[in-house]
Amino acid sequence: MSLMMTALVQASNAATVCGKNAAYVGNALAKPISCSDPSYINTGDTAWQLTAATFVGLMSLPGLAVLYAGLVPKRWAVNTMFMAFTGFSTVLVVWVLWGYKMGFGSPIGGGTANTYTYHYTGNFFANFFNNFVGHPETINAGHAQIGQAALPIGTAVPLQMPTTALAYFQFVFAGITPLLFLGSVLGRIKPIVWLIFVPAWCTFVYCVNAMLIWGGGYWAHEGALDYSGGYVIHLAAGVSGFVAAWVIGPRLARDRAKWVPHSLTMVSVGAGIVWLGWNGFNGGDPYFASTDAAAAVINTNAATAAALLTWVVWDMVLSKQRKPTFLGAINGMICGLVGITPAAGYVSGSAALWIGIIDSTVVWFAWTYLQPITLRKVDDASGVAYTHGIAGLMGGLMVGVFADPSMIVYASSGGSPVTTAGLLYGNPKQLLIQALAALTIIIWDGLVTFLLLKIIGFFTRGLRMTDEQLEAGDVGIHDEEAYPVDDGFTRVGEMASVGAGPSLKGAFAEAGLGSGGGNPAVVIADPAGGAMSREAGDLR
Repeated sequence: MSLMMTALVQASNAATVCGKNAAYVGNALAKPISCSDPSYINTGDTAWQLTAATFVGLMSLPGLAVLYAGLVPKRWAVNTMFMAFTGFSTVLVVWVLWGYKMGFGSPIGGGTANTYTYHYTGNFFANFFNNFVGHPETINAGHAQIGQAALPIGTAVPLQMPTTALAYFQFVFAGITPLLFLGSVLGRIKPIVWLIFVPAWCTFVYCVNAMLIWGGGYWAHEGALDYSGGYVIHLAAGVSGFVAAWVIGPRLARDRAKWVPHSLTMVSVGAGIVWLGWNGFNGGDPYFASTDAAAAVINTNAATAAALLTWVVWDMVLSKQRKPTFLGAINGMICGLVGITPAAGYVSGSAALWIGIIDSTVVWFAWTYLQPITLRKVDDASGVAYTHGIAGLMGGLMVGVFADPSMIVYASSGGSPVTTAGLLYGNPKQLLIQALAALTIIIWDGLVTFLLLKIIGFFTRGLRMTDEQLEAGDVGIHDEEAYPVDDGFTRVGEMASVGAGPSLKGAFAEAGLGSGGGNPAVVIADPAGGAMSREAGDLR
């Protein structure tokens, strides 16, 4: 800190001309860039990337932690929050040590760790598996952290931020994905299994998905479109969550029969954070503070609002109760957010509304008529396979229909702008590409999730907690509970009526602690053996 202050004092004479784009060597103006950064930095783009990443991080913590904790019975609230915080943490460690480069570096079969030399041929298997996953490398070295970020292989658009900004932005996407499918296995997965499974899943599933579709791998080369993670995140979460729920086994019978949210207030807080955090989720994905980023933000919110209202209408018209429900509205909200995610910056505002309506409708019917059937065999506790899996699949397919070439993702001053086109704009092939990319995610993620859990279960002597732990919930697993009972507080009126003789009752009356008017009194147990009293109305 003292060194920084010394430098500031030395540069104070020149500080009057140090505006947005100025840098110094010693106290001399060097070149027209920002005050402390190399020439490639654009401070606006970098600031927006870090801000957007923070929005997405807040979707996980506290967003999903609070949302899921409110959805479960209160005896599972602590365990749910524990799983969210630990899952997020394990992914970050994986990401900086090897995960980022596996998803966004140079493919293992395409050359060296830092050089891509592969040339596509007519051999599908060679093309696919040589561009399947990147070299596992750390990004912790100093030169790596301050170096310029690069978009995936084969992309000519130069980024104007450091690698660390892009790596952190991509981490929060990786970090939220296991938290999404946590909803499928709430109320029975062992903590040790979770702590092993999440980093393994991130390595062998998420990083592969990211490379194939975002990182310049095979499906990126073929032109698959996934703006912010309809496939890489939500379809993956739905598939893996469904398989995990099947392999781990069901909750207790009484929990399956009655799994009532203990706090809709917590659900509303978490859901609100998730919704508005999605502005960073989709708005940050162009990697620039651009017109397309702004379009993605408003399209995200429009689709979400349309999907929420669509679900509410279906509840009022076709559900058994014919009543609107808050949880139904939340389901609709999630369907809209997930459905627009793969399309946000590729489609017009009108298409965004249609995506929200269609996605919510499809998932509502699947949730209402298909889920009761699948629940008999697979205990997907929160229906993640529907609100994320099916919603993400539908959103990705609708990109192949609605992608609009008038939506300019990246402008160009000396060439053609980067745009996309779907079925409605003369490119039916895009829909086929979207379907095949989705099929790859479904097969790979389902298979690897199954194998990982079977291997982990062999070493951890099972994946599911014991029935005794499941009966006790948080207390049995963590020795903690979300709403502990304070045994030191006992109502004086109850004490007087249960075991107190006439003299004690008289003492209460003389002290003004009887059953007369005013607030009921409370005795607070004192460790020294005495007692303090306070009116119940004063307890905060």
